[in-house]
Amino acid sequence: MDRRTLSLALAASLTSALAISTAPASAQDSSRERCFGVSLKGQNDCAAGAGTTCAGTSTVDYQGNAWKYVAKGTCEKMASKTSTSGFGQLKEFRAKRS
Repeated sequence: MDRRTLSLALAASLTSALAISTAPASAQDSSRERCFGVSLKGQNDCAAGAGTTCAGTSTVDYQGNAWKYVAKGTCEKMASKTSTSGFGQLKEFRAKRS
């Protein structure tokens, strides 16, 4: 293998390793679930409504359309100040008015 081929192979390997390591670990983890309305401002894992891009883009605490990965079975036990039930939800919801 010549030097150029070796360099290209190493670059491809490094790129693949970085892509795998930066992917959300819990995205394919069946022991976790999306929980809406429990993240604090800017600390959501994704889905934060119109005009936002994704992770870290929620604009208020306990935003009803922003979710965070949590251990399966714990979402509906976590406090949410904007949910009508007072707990996190497995689906996006419209926040109650204070």
